[in-house]
Amino acid sequence: MLLVLLPVTGLLVVTAFAAVTQWEKARTLRDFDTAIVVSFATGEVSDAVARERIAAVEARLSAEPETLRGRSDAQRTTDNALGRAFEDAVDRPGSDVAGGLDAVRRQLHALRVQTGTASLDAQTVAQGYEVVENTLLDIVAALESGRPTRASGRAADAHVAMARAIAAAEKERAELAILFHAPADGPPTATAGRWTELEKAQLRAFRQTASDELEAELHTVMFRAPGRAVRKARDLLADTDSRPAEWPSYDRWLADSGAYVDALRGIQGRAARELAETADRDLRATRTQAVTELTVSLAVLGLVTVLALALRRSITRPLGQVSEGARALSDGDLSYDIRYAGRDELGDVADTFRELRVTSERLAGEIRAMNTAIDAGRLEHRADVHSFDGTWAQLLGGMNGTMASFAAAHGRRRRAERELEGIFNLSLDLLCISGVDGYFKRVNPAFERTLGYPIETLTSRPLLDFVHEEDRDSTREAMARLAIGTHVAEFVNRYMRADGTECWLQWSARPVPEEGLVYAAARDVTESRRAALEQTALRRVATAVARGVPPSDVFATVAQEVGSLLGTAAAVLRYEPDGGVSVLGIAHARADASAEIAQMTRREAARTAIDEVARTGCAARSDTAVGAPIVVEGRLWGVVVAASLLDPLPGTESRLADFTELIATAIANADSRAQLTASRARVVAAGDASRRRIERDLHDGVQQRLVSLQLELRMTETLVEDGSSELAQQLTHLGKGLDDTFQDLLQVARGIHPSVLSKGGLGPALRTLARRCAVPVELDLGFVGARFSEQVEVAAYYVTSECLTNAVKHARASVVTVAAEEHSGVLELVIRDDGVGGAEPDKGSGLIGLIDRVEAIGGRLTVASPPGGGTTLRVRLPLTPPATATEAVLPPG
Repeated sequence: MLLVLLPVTGLLVVTAFAAVTQWEKARTLRDFDTAIVVSFATGEVSDAVARERIAAVEARLSAEPETLRGRSDAQRTTDNALGRAFEDAVDRPGSDVAGGLDAVRRQLHALRVQTGTASLDAQTVAQGYEVVENTLLDIVAALESGRPTRASGRAADAHVAMARAIAAAEKERAELAILFHAPADGPPTATAGRWTELEKAQLRAFRQTASDELEAELHTVMFRAPGRAVRKARDLLADTDSRPAEWPSYDRWLADSGAYVDALRGIQGRAARELAETADRDLRATRTQAVTELTVSLAVLGLVTVLALALRRSITRPLGQVSEGARALSDGDLSYDIRYAGRDELGDVADTFRELRVTSERLAGEIRAMNTAIDAGRLEHRADVHSFDGTWAQLLGGMNGTMASFAAAHGRRRRAERELEGIFNLSLDLLCISGVDGYFKRVNPAFERTLGYPIETLTSRPLLDFVHEEDRDSTREAMARLAIGTHVAEFVNRYMRADGTECWLQWSARPVPEEGLVYAAARDVTESRRAALEQTALRRVATAVARGVPPSDVFATVAQEVGSLLGTAAAVLRYEPDGGVSVLGIAHARADASAEIAQMTRREAARTAIDEVARTGCAARSDTAVGAPIVVEGRLWGVVVAASLLDPLPGTESRLADFTELIATAIANADSRAQLTASRARVVAAGDASRRRIERDLHDGVQQRLVSLQLELRMTETLVEDGSSELAQQLTHLGKGLDDTFQDLLQVARGIHPSVLSKGGLGPALRTLARRCAVPVELDLGFVGARFSEQVEVAAYYVTSECLTNAVKHARASVVTVAAEEHSGVLELVIRDDGVGGAEPDKGSGLIGLIDRVEAIGGRLTVASPPGGGTTLRVRLPLTPPATATEAVLPPG
């Protein structure tokens, strides 16, 4: 039978291997077929990007409504093509084509944003789209690089070569469109020749791999009217003696080059169809061959099966009995008896198995005796090794050695249990064994020391009774995970001590589901967690101070952090020189059904604590309220008060005093900043008042005196009879001098405090500045007729005036833009110029004074002035004055 089956089996293996090879080849062709579908979709995206590029270039060269609409249409077409390609690429396994298309989408979005702002010239726009198109062409080439067959490979090479040739023509079209829109003195031969040579190289590659029909059609396109026109334009640009007047017009070039590229795209479409047909034809042929070879393999397998069934009865029946006996013996069934007793090789095997069964029965008896001794605790029992030979004797000897090792290990285990018991009782950490039923089965003395309950109480009540109410749900979830065999590490919850205080325990637990037990260890992390919370609260307060938030917000933050740490209502108060108390920040606790009674109780207790702190200068507690002093530079500055609704606050004085000591510096910094801000505001207000007083004095005194002198001089001139005399000329000269002096004084008075600002407001004042400026000023005022506070209008006016002066004297700007807008309680002023830039406020320029004036009223001024990039100045002025604190004296009694 083996001689018959051996060649048949070899033939079956060869046939099966050939079938598998054909199926693998069919799978490769199927993957290539899928890849070219994605490639065609990506090619459509590349064509859309090329059309969008020329539309964007047209819109940049001539921003007419028609060109802008054409750019928008091209962008929508590109987005649609990109969306279709992305959907095809997502379903394709293998390389991350979808990720590449998503990167292209982000590149296009960034380029469109820059193009929409008109911040890029036409050449840069074209180069940006060139990068995107190159990426897409690389994706197309990668997708079509599979080459499962020679025919498919040639068709793919032709398709890719034509795609790259069209891309080169499109790039040349965009660059020459820019050139023909505003021709220079001489032809840019390097720019023109680069894309021409690339296109020729790709077309040569196309001719080498394309079919004769496509090659003939390419030859026809090259010699038609659009192709000749494109070739003529290239020749003119390559000719160094040609003049711009001989070049084609901008519109003519767009029309001719567009028709030429469309003709090439038609050839590309037919090349794509040939590629798809070739791949599909190869796939069908491979599948047919695979089916044929698989059919042959199945026929051979059927023949072999029939031959094996024919030989079964004469050979396999006694072999089956021996096999069944061996299987029964391996399964431990010593009752099975092999009935076959022939005098051939199979009969010898059957006799050997019968002898093996007898020996196995004896060996099983020894093993049963060994197990009985272990169960009875007779660890000195040993098996009779001498009644067996060979391997069986070695096996029983090994079992005797195992018994001796087990006896030694049992002794060591008893000693380890006693040591573990000592560690369990002496451990400072909380160790326990609990059941999945929610009860402690065993706890060590550390539980009693930490929680204050006796061990009998801990093991007699459900463990959730000792857990804080807010943490019981999370504890149930952790116990549910343990019940299904999941380990729990670093789980933290709160337990209630016997004295009513809470403690934080960090647990690590390992379940034993088969026993229904959980072994757990816990560590008391109350102090470390409390310290971490205090440090976090202190960091938030320090961050608020560092960011320069208003002092009232800093004090409110302090109160909120204290209330959050202690779970109470909290307030920050300042002791006033007259003996009163001002509330600077307050945070309320949660109210309950007895809110009114609790509020009264808390108020009385809080007042007592405040008075006690003022008297002693130390932390004090009164029933449900606790106070801690705020000491700044060695003096009692204020007090932080925490008050509970009804419950007393045992042991809270030290915590509140420690935290208050940490935040005292932050409170002092906030108070100093508030005083400094108020001082700066008073200085600026005093300066503005002085300006107005000087202006009024000039107007009422010196100006009126000059007007009187002018009138007297005119009357004196009328007394002179001879107008040509030296006296008349001298009087005329004096009159002109008085007029010039009056005008100079008028300009000085206007510069001190413009009257138009007081009468008409900020809008008319800024328009007056714009009219007087030596460079054009573009105004964009987002408020109409609105009046603001005097300090806001004066600050905005002087900032604008100083910026216009700097733009004329230093920046050498050609235009200045001033935009003002009111929103969300803030007046935002943006002043830009296109000058030389390079303004640096920190080097003693006049901008420092503007910054001081703006910041004095709570505003902010930023300057961006890169060298050669102009200067942009942004000002944010609050329309309400900055508050230093929320002062509200506590009600009496």
